[in-house]
Amino acid sequence: MSALSHNLQWRERSLKVMPFGSSTCSKAPQYPPDEPSVIVRGKGCRVWDADGREFIDFRNSLGPVTLGYAFPDTDAAIRAQLDDGIVFGHPHPLECEVAETLCEIIPCAEKARFLKTGGEAAAACFRLARACTGREHIVQIGYNGWLNSLAVGARVLPAEPGRCAPSGVPACLSALHHAAAWNDRAGLEALFQALDGRIAAVAVAASYADMRAGHDFFPFLREITRRNGALLIFDEIVTGFRIALAGVQEYFGVTPDLAVFAKGVANGMPLSVYTGAAGVMDACRPDGVIISSTYGGETLSLAAARATLRVYREQGVIQHLWRQGERMWSGLNGLFETHGLPMEMVGMWPCPQLVVRGDGPAQLRERFLRAAFRHGVSLYNVSYVNFSHSATDVDEALDRLNTALADL
Repeated sequence: MSALSHNLQWRERSLKVMPFGSSTCSKAPQYPPDEPSVIVRGKGCRVWDADGREFIDFRNSLGPVTLGYAFPDTDAAIRAQLDDGIVFGHPHPLECEVAETLCEIIPCAEKARFLKTGGEAAAACFRLARACTGREHIVQIGYNGWLNSLAVGARVLPAEPGRCAPSGVPACLSALHHAAAWNDRAGLEALFQALDGRIAAVAVAASYADMRAGHDFFPFLREITRRNGALLIFDEIVTGFRIALAGVQEYFGVTPDLAVFAKGVANGMPLSVYTGAAGVMDACRPDGVIISSTYGGETLSLAAARATLRVYREQGVIQHLWRQGERMWSGLNGLFETHGLPMEMVGMWPCPQLVVRGDGPAQLRERFLRAAFRHGVSLYNVSYVNFSHSATDVDEALDRLNTALADL
């Protein structure tokens, strides 16, 4: 019996009953048998698969696990709340408490509400923008969740731009959404000219590899939306509680009208936030915009969020993500150079992107990721350190990757 038999069995079983073999497309393994088919547990910055293989993990559930797996503060908060109930027929005080904390932390946040996923929170912002402006068209920069991938050329997955109208989307709906490129000022000026007076909002998720362009691009977005009477929506699903405590709006000093937070707000528990100026958020009312979900105020996620936000504010989490991120990804870039491989981790240290330079072989990314998995390091196109990655963990990961690169 092969060492990977349990993983392969789970893969076969999953594909029989689930498209992709997973409810999350990006979690479906691309490189079996080197890559795990399933993960059965995690602790700190390490995870284990069905065959007992240990990995130093830099996927972090694609971003939500910012403190670490089974982090004591959040787990204790969840267990304590579990004794008092999960969800009720009226609001729980946690809903108000967490909203108050977010309004203290986030520059644009005057009022906040909760949903479960970033995509649906972004959809809520689009509806608010349309209601407040009386306009229909939405311009989208980057990926805002599958629910909102409606435009011709929109990103159907974070790293996969569509090439035609999205399957399953009516043409009349697709025509109201417009995909724009990061830092393409001329393209945005042309869109606003072509759709004069009809754009309700511009939603932007920062580019991982070129995020530093935000120093100039975010002020440009703020100016062009104000000049044209449109709202500005920041998709902070990845950048929030990672680039800075309040995300890119804090880091770059530009305040949007609305913002979406999700990954990182509750250390892996399902919770998203849509927040912004009171005048916009107050469009949510009985005779206005109805956005409602039974599970928006689910208490286990809110308890985890309260605990997670406290750790952020008291224990220097963001500084740790920058410091250990630099140690890890600059170290990996050094290994790429030592081994003569045309690869690089590009962007900001808390969430850089793996890039194969133009002279790299077509299969280099796959070969590298397979080798990393074989030597016990779990990476992705965009990888993250979490608060549980110590210097010792990072150095061990780099040692394993040095051996993996030697295999190439």
